[in-house]
Amino acid sequence: MSANRPAAVVVLAAGEGTRMKSRTPKVLHQICGRSLVGHVVSAARELEPEELVVVVGHAREQVQGHLAEHYAGTGTAFQAEQNGTGHAVRMALEELGRTPEGTVVVVCGDTPLLSGATLGALAEAHACDGNAVTVLTAEVPDATGYGRIVRDPATGAVTAIVEHKDATEEQRAVREINSGVFAFDGRLLADALGKVSTDNSQGEEYLTDVLGILREAGHRVGASLAGDHREILGINNRVQLAEARRLFNERLLHEAMLAGVTVVDPASVQLDVTVTFEQDAVVHPGTQLLGSTHLAEGAEVGPNTRLKDTSVGAGARVDNTVSDGAVIGEGALVGPFAYLRPGTRLGVRSKAGAYVEMKNASIGEGTKVPHLSYVGDATIGEYSNIGAASVFVNYDGQAKHHTTIGSHCRTGSDNMFVAPVTVGDGAYTAAGSVITKDVPPGSLAVARGQQRNIEGWVARKRPGSAAAEAAAAATERVSDGN
Repeated sequence: MSANRPAAVVVLAAGEGTRMKSRTPKVLHQICGRSLVGHVVSAARELEPEELVVVVGHAREQVQGHLAEHYAGTGTAFQAEQNGTGHAVRMALEELGRTPEGTVVVVCGDTPLLSGATLGALAEAHACDGNAVTVLTAEVPDATGYGRIVRDPATGAVTAIVEHKDATEEQRAVREINSGVFAFDGRLLADALGKVSTDNSQGEEYLTDVLGILREAGHRVGASLAGDHREILGINNRVQLAEARRLFNERLLHEAMLAGVTVVDPASVQLDVTVTFEQDAVVHPGTQLLGSTHLAEGAEVGPNTRLKDTSVGAGARVDNTVSDGAVIGEGALVGPFAYLRPGTRLGVRSKAGAYVEMKNASIGEGTKVPHLSYVGDATIGEYSNIGAASVFVNYDGQAKHHTTIGSHCRTGSDNMFVAPVTVGDGAYTAAGSVITKDVPPGSLAVARGQQRNIEGWVARKRPGSAAAEAAAAATERVSDGN
């Protein structure tokens, strides 16, 4: 695309989007891990433009803050009053402070399905055909309500864009429509914008009027047909937002499967655009992969799993799990019904089993936390085993404290490790212990009260109860020698 590198790309994102019925500006609504405007900016960046300007207006502080945080280096122009698309582009050119020498591409900030490849084809067609302006068009199954593209049969040049309400029956049969995305000659665009009138029902400056001005001046208006009409879909309400999300998700799944990922049931899997895979990864039904999640070769995830910003090592298995910001090592086993919170790192062939929660925990190679345990603010060495129903007591009401368990340790079931505390390499702890002091390497720690049986207590305290009757019967059977 660098051969047809645009002088500028202008993204129109100043509108309020009232039909979204939301406090969030329309262009900041998300699909597949990016805002609507973020998808458009990302596609525009593939063209490597000399300048990239987003025109902001409604809720400009929020939009500018979002762009600064996620798309550093993107310029903005402020349209104080939404006086039409032509006015918005004029504000962008004024922000540039010069008349662009070369191609200026104008796109809408609510078209998240628009790809960099399609924008690149538009810029290439514009340059090759020597047009003053090139319209991105699409052939749609049903063109009702769209502006029709009317072409010269001999040259293929665009002679008119006719709105549906103004179209003849013959023109209404045309399925090629205007997308609202254009490539302009920068100098001709700047000159024509100065001639755009506000003599219309809305009293606004329409960018589409530039096409008529340039055509009347003898310049050529061309068109570039998008390969997939769905790319030009704009978002105006939550129904369209959901449809765009579905389409984008299908695109991501298609790309993943072609790259060697097995997706067992694509209809029930959701991906973010930033998720990455290696070949032979397997994704089971009901799985959401979000943020910077990465599945290494042969990793198997799901069913019913949500991973965000999580790295899953080669050959690891993650089942019915929620994970946020964790690193899962090669060959590790997670779940079912595990919860991995930020800062969790599972070593090679380690295990976080059923109903295990971990937070800010480093688990060594081969170490197992099989079930029913909470491990928080802890480091566990290699090839240790943590007994069922263990709790790492890390919070004293004011501060979090750290627990260290060494390598080759065996801790009993129903243990409490009251941090800060260290269990040395090769040590054991007895079941039911509350460990409050450091355990030296190779030691057995027993920290529980001595058992005391009070015989006859049920008969005295719960006379006539089912338990008392059962106890009496058992006592009688013993005395009878049965």
